[in-house]
Amino acid sequence: MPTLDADDARRRFAAARVARFATVSGDGQPHLVPVVFAVEGDTVVMAVDAKPKRHRDLKRLRNIADNPAVSLLVDRYDDDWDQLWWVRADGTAAVTEADDVVARARAALGARYRQDRESPPEGPAITVEVTRWSGWSAT
Repeated sequence: MPTLDADDARRRFAAARVARFATVSGDGQPHLVPVVFAVEGDTVVMAVDAKPKRHRDLKRLRNIADNPAVSLLVDRYDDDWDQLWWVRADGTAAVTEADDVVARARAALGARYRQDRESPPEGPAITVEVTRWSGWSAT
C-alpha cells in the first residue's frame, strides 16, 4: 500500500473539488467542515462564502484564533478499492480581511468554482501554510 510523495499528494489535493477542514478549539474540541479551496504552491486558500449561515462568527474562525494548527483532507472513494486514495495537508492557518489576500482568495476560488465567480465570497480569507503533505493510495 504505497505512501504518496509530497508532489503527488499536492497534485491530487489540488485537483479535488472539496476538502474536509479540521480545526481544534482552545479547549481541545475538534471541529470538521467541508470546504471549497484553491492551492497556490504550499498554500491553501479559502474564504467565508455567501451560502446561508446562522451568523458570521463561525466556529472554524474562532478555533483558528485559539489554535492555528489545522488539517485538510481530500479522498477518493470507489467500490473498486484499488482506486482508493487520500491526501492530508497539515499546516498553520490564518484568518485575514486584508484586501490583497481577500482579493487573491476570491480570484483563486473564482477560477475553480462557477459559484464563486457569480457570487464572490464576502467574508474573510483563510490561508493555510502547509507544512506537511501526506497521503496513501491503494495502488
